[in-house]
Amino acid sequence: MTSFAESRDGLRIAYEIVGQGVPVLLVHGFASSRAQNWRATNWYKTLSQAGFQVIAMDLRGHGDSDKPHDPALYSYDLMSRDVVAVAEAGGVESAQLIGYSMGGHLGIQVLLEHPQLIRKLVVAGVGARYFAPEAATRAAIAEALLAPDPAQIADPVQKMFRAFSSQPGKDIVALAACMRGERRFFSREELAGATRPALVICGEKDEISGPPGPLAGAINGGTAVTVPGRDHMSAVGDKFTKSAVIGFLTS
Repeated sequence: MTSFAESRDGLRIAYEIVGQGVPVLLVHGFASSRAQNWRATNWYKTLSQAGFQVIAMDLRGHGDSDKPHDPALYSYDLMSRDVVAVAEAGGVESAQLIGYSMGGHLGIQVLLEHPQLIRKLVVAGVGARYFAPEAATRAAIAEALLAPDPAQIADPVQKMFRAFSSQPGKDIVALAACMRGERRFFSREELAGATRPALVICGEKDEISGPPGPLAGAINGGTAVTVPGRDHMSAVGDKFTKSAVIGFLTS
């Protein structure tokens, strides 16, 4: 059943709680949702069978959450606070957190700014490119999302994001605004101050994230895992990914 937490700026943030056990917060990637990123890939079932309680949210601009069209409302500062708001609304004092892609970025921010909430962190689909953020690339993707004729988009990454963001039920204007939102990236020195174990896991062929090693090596308590043969879109539902994550969470 869908419930709603209220963000600090008055938006409704959708979430659902499934099962019993140690709570696991699930934070999806850009242009996805809790249903697409986690439920459809059988993460709900995988975690429940391992004895965890699933708390899955829709980030602002996604799924059943409110979808403003103002880029100023999509900063990582605001969105990471939404994760905290969902935890509080669900009565969770501390939890494991699994974030994919954009959700992994937000998980890092929650880890460093709200460490009391995190027991262990899984950062999936975020790797070495964390240290080489390209604002121009994000701006180009946002423009591609709103291009009048998608057939004229030549760049393969922009084309991929346009196709993914154009799926039924998605608000492409809100997603373009999200892509333009202000981002927060932490330095290696800041990451070295992490106080909880972290698993960084990326697909072997994921050119969007890059390899997991450099990011895992920068996070205090970080471990790197590479998913063989998978790219950014296919690693999330892979059996190898699930096995590695469950092993980490239960160790």
